[in-house]
Amino acid sequence: ARNFNMADGSSAASNLQDDELYLPRTVVKKLIKEIVPNIRISVDTRDLLLNCCSEFIHLLASEASEISEQQQKKVISAEHVIDALKALGFQEYIEDVQAVHQEYKEQASKHRIRKKGRGKLDKLGIPEEELLRQQQQLFEEARQQQLEHDLLQQQQLPMQVQSNTNADAHTHSTTQQ
Repeated sequence: ARNFNMADGSSAASNLQDDELYLPRTVVKKLIKEIVPNIRISVDTRDLLLNCCSEFIHLLASEASEISEQQQKKVISAEHVIDALKALGFQEYIEDVQAVHQEYKEQASKHRIRKKGRGKLDKLGIPEEELLRQQQQLFEEARQQQLEHDLLQQQQLPMQVQSNTNADAHTHSTTQQ
């Protein structure tokens, strides 16, 4: 484990390298405000929590990496992280982690579907509202064409019946002669 000693007066370069390993301060600050909205937290305490979060993530990621290597996998999966939580003695968090992971997968799936559908529309360069308007216009034109076709057939049907009747009458009169 890395040693996070904030009181040692370490150099600015060292702090910059360490900052690259931390969660963004604003994220940690927002998390703290969500958890304890009515309590002020000192900068030192916030930094300590930031260090603890970063150390926990490092520890969990290292354990998950070892588990994935033992299973001869090249990618750390959610299951490896869950197994790492078990190995590190954090079983009480597994149910919450699984619920959050499931929620993430559902949101990611919805996002991919929306993004995939939008990608094709975006390539056209036409706003979705305009495409819907054009679609409705095409539907209306198709309805009009169908209506005209139906009317034309209705008009032709009586003429066919009349010509068939005349032909039958003519055939009938010629056969009687």
